Amino acid sequence: MFAILKFDDFNFTSQTQIKMNIAFFSAKSYDKTFFDEANKNFDYHIAYLDASLTKETYALAKGCEVVCVFVNDKLDAEVLTGLHLLGIKVVALRCAGFNNVDLASAAKLGVKVVRVPAYSPHSVAEHAVGLILALSRKIHKAYNRVREGNFSLEGLTGIELHGKVIGIIGTGNIGTAFANIMQGFGCKVLAYDPTPNQVLVNAGVEYTSLAQLFTESDIISLHCPLNPATKHIINHEAIRLMKPHVMIVNTGRGALID
Repeated sequence: MFAILKFDDFNFTSQTQIKMNIAFFSAKSYDKTFFDEANKNFDYHIAYLDASLTKETYALAKGCEVVCVFVNDKLDAEVLTGLHLLGIKVVALRCAGFNNVDLASAAKLGVKVVRVPAYSPHSVAEHAVGLILALSRKIHKAYNRVREGNFSLEGLTGIELHGKVIGIIGTGNIGTAFANIMQGFGCKVLAYDPTPNQVLVNAGVEYTSLAQLFTESDIISLHCPLNPATKHIINHEAIRLMKPHVMIVNTGRGALID
């Protein structure tokens, strides 16, 4: 068996005496801004690397005890073995999903894996709503027209969200926030999740089978993790069940859709 931990499980405080060297892969300018600010309480040494973590680049972590990675960094058995031989003790995911990590290999090697189980759920939910509004009102097309001085409304007829059926796959923190927002628009909300959220049930969200959700939804939003059970959850058979002109919004992993 293996376990994936939260950062909080390590109970780091500003008084922690551990001095760590961290190889920070797939680093962007905004990562450096925010992590440098947070690091003022710890004074760890962070080596920011533009490169993604792969079998060709893991050697860049030499001299470090920790690697900090993001969603497109690859941590398969080969990479984890290489990191272990370099002395890496912790893989810190700055994301919620961990589908890019071979957890069984990490456990076998004694490499701890930590993640952020919930961060900015409302931000992601609001972004999903923003995408829906952009598509339903064709805002992206209208924006380009106005830039060209074309103010024609031809082809820009939108749809009203009020009264539409919204299907949500995955009702964790993000899915729950999204459901609450869509109910505020006056939508009927259907949901699919192996573990129904009683708070949403009490709020009037109806949990259904996937088949019913695909059949009845006008808009489908994906908020589930990527794992063997959810990979290509939107596939040919799923689409065959859907209404014409259904809208699918995916703010999760790309491989949820075939």
